Amino acid sequence: MKLSYIAGAVFAATALSACSNEKPAEPEQAAAPAATEGEQKHIRIVTESNFKPFSYLDVQGNVVGFEIDLANALCEEMKAKCDIVSQDWDSLIPSLQANQADAIMAGMSITPDRLNVVDFSEPYFDNKLVLIGKKGDDISLDTIAGKTIATQQATVSAEYLAKNYPDAIVKTYDKQDNAYLDLTAGRADAMMSDIMPVSDWLTTEQGQGYEIKGDAIDIDDKVGIAVRKGDALKAEFDAALASLKTNGKYAEIAAKHLGDTVKVQ
Repeated sequence: MKLSYIAGAVFAATALSACSNEKPAEPEQAAAPAATEGEQKHIRIVTESNFKPFSYLDVQGNVVGFEIDLANALCEEMKAKCDIVSQDWDSLIPSLQANQADAIMAGMSITPDRLNVVDFSEPYFDNKLVLIGKKGDDISLDTIAGKTIATQQATVSAEYLAKNYPDAIVKTYDKQDNAYLDLTAGRADAMMSDIMPVSDWLTTEQGQGYEIKGDAIDIDDKVGIAVRKGDALKAEFDAALASLKTNGKYAEIAAKHLGDTVKVQ
């Protein structure tokens, strides 16, 4: 899923980025790092709400989705007071490292590069990639050389294309929705992304003329909760996630948002 970004603002100097849901906030509006209120832990979780069905905005502008319900359940299990705030993707790791956030739940893949700068919980989702194009178009991974392929920047899709299909013309976008727009406008021949948000988009009016081309691509991509290096929150999230998988709450949340495509690990 979203993965290969390494907090540019943070690394430029080194030459190398019961719960309440809040409407999107700019990174500079982020509050001070989590504090305790009496005996109750206070955790600030940041997400990026342009990734339906994981995290997105409903018609009232509230942050909703699979990761939001999962975050709520985790915090309830941890007996923590949590705030969930939506920010731009590129601001998430910088916010964490600047102590303006305590955890990230935003479809963030667990990668070696990221593990150098943050810690991750145990995975809560196993992702696969898919290529989509117009129905009837003869396009596949075998024929994308010289074709314009849309994808979101700093994601496993972008990295996979760059590594495995250097002859494709990879066009990256800051937001998933902008990639869809160029695809439907004919400015891209196909698009590669994560299987769940693409599957959701294909059910929309805009996605009716498109389809998945070929089989899903399994690259052993696992998604977890990012926390600061050495933070004890990792162990707390791990324990809470294990409890939710044991008591059936995780399966209930996954079924609500993801259908029957997710197996409890």
